[in-house]
Amino acid sequence: MERKEIFEKLNEIFIDVLDLDELELTDETSANDIEEWDSLSHIQLIVAIEKAFRIKFTSLEIMKWRNVGEMVDSMETKLN
Repeated sequence: MERKEIFEKLNEIFIDVLDLDELELTDETSANDIEEWDSLSHIQLIVAIEKAFRIKFTSLEIMKWRNVGEMVDSMETKLN
């Protein structure tokens, strides 16, 4: 799966989980940029992403992410 495809699917998940009308994720997007992205919604996002992409993240991976780009980097490793 190409990075662009991952971002498109991730964008849909973020819109759904965070109940937003629209959103455009970038590599630099972080929880600080989205008001609705708090600790509870972070867990909901991880669960939704794991389910949609049929992958699992370790706690260590999740704690290392500083932005969506780093999340996608982890995803690319698992999907390819």
